[in-house]
Amino acid sequence: MNDKKELWRAVKFTLFSISAGLIQIVSFTLFKEFFHLSNYLSYLFALILSVLWNFTLNRKFTFKSANNVPVAMFKVACYYAVFTPLTTLLERYLADTLGWNGYLVTGINMVLNFVTEYLYDTFVVFRGTIDTNDLAKKEQKKSAGS
Repeated sequence: MNDKKELWRAVKFTLFSISAGLIQIVSFTLFKEFFHLSNYLSYLFALILSVLWNFTLNRKFTFKSANNVPVAMFKVACYYAVFTPLTTLLERYLADTLGWNGYLVTGINMVLNFVTEYLYDTFVVFRGTIDTNDLAKKEQKKSAGS
């Protein structure tokens, strides 16, 4: 594995995750402050929006995977089938029951999501298909010609 390439992949994942985090925070705020939903529902809806954004960008540009989209999305759905209930319960317990600041708890959940999803995407979702899409092939062809 090329260390420089993997470092750049981690940086791209981080940048796309930050953009997804911004989408999550803005949508969380809208659901909570304007629609007056509870913390855990605001978190859940905001999470769904950020996941769709993050998956789309990371599949194409970070992992450059040509794998089957429905299969990859199913694997991501499996991750979130575990992650979402656990963190939604955590959100509800810490913010709605114990009175912690909802934004703080959402931030904690976002950090947990960032770390665990990078590992899951790398070793499960895109395993064996990293750098296989057209973008990766063009880059490989370009670097082979240099």
